[in-house]
Amino acid sequence: MRVLHFGFSLLTVSLLACGINKSTKLNQTTDISIANEVLPLVEKPCFEGAYYRKLVSSHDHWLGIEGTVVLPRIEFDPQRVHTKKSGQYLDNPSIYLGGSMGNQETDIGMAWEVVREENGQVSKERKAFRPFLRRTGHESGQLAVFENAPADKAYYWYPGEEIKMSLVLVADKKVRFVVEGAGKKFEKEFACDGYLLNTIGEFKRVNAIDQVGNEGKPVQATKTKVINAEWKSTNLYRMIEGKLTLVPFKRTRYTEMMCPAGKYFEVNASKTQLSAGAESLSISGAGF
Repeated sequence: MRVLHFGFSLLTVSLLACGINKSTKLNQTTDISIANEVLPLVEKPCFEGAYYRKLVSSHDHWLGIEGTVVLPRIEFDPQRVHTKKSGQYLDNPSIYLGGSMGNQETDIGMAWEVVREENGQVSKERKAFRPFLRRTGHESGQLAVFENAPADKAYYWYPGEEIKMSLVLVADKKVRFVVEGAGKKFEKEFACDGYLLNTIGEFKRVNAIDQVGNEGKPVQATKTKVINAEWKSTNLYRMIEGKLTLVPFKRTRYTEMMCPAGKYFEVNASKTQLSAGAESLSISGAGF
């Protein structure tokens, strides 16, 4: 299917002014051509502090991103224990979406977290993937914030479970995050002053081994592995001819980043998978 986009029409502007509600019908395509689409950069610099694979779009009229993924299995390095938090490690796997708009960054998705046990006590160990939402501060005065979904079994997901995550700009200064799968669902609208419907921005998909207290520093050596995450598909959101449309996040629509170096990642994808924003991948701090 070929759809041409010639900029924001009056109809589109009208829709954007009203915002995007939950009942907005998506226009879904297997492939799409967009006139005057901005191409992604060939490369971007890595930010130190974690082992991560990031796919990031061009800076264009995108409204969000969504993807379906099988959560990975984790093998922790027994030497990388957190001496101040019994039962925890200094490596923390995460898999998330996010974006950058109006000089404000978001990271929104799933991180390996503690849980509330049946007896009401919070576990010492991290035991499940749990939703999180993070934004940086904004020049409007809006403060940076990090928050988790409630520590409730309704919001715990586990390795091997398939989930769908979506992050979409639904109104000026407001994004909606939804994660659902394995009979569970979490949904939250999140205030982000830099995110405006009539402006441009970029969106991303990330698989990572974050490291406690290491942000902005060279990665610490580790044998931790995050194995066999499988992205079934990934799409960007865009308003085209007045319709909110899913645009395949294919190879030509993203900058590929493997930080700090490609040797720590094992990525497999067929041509068919690449055209749908799909792949399987593993991360190892010891390399492959």
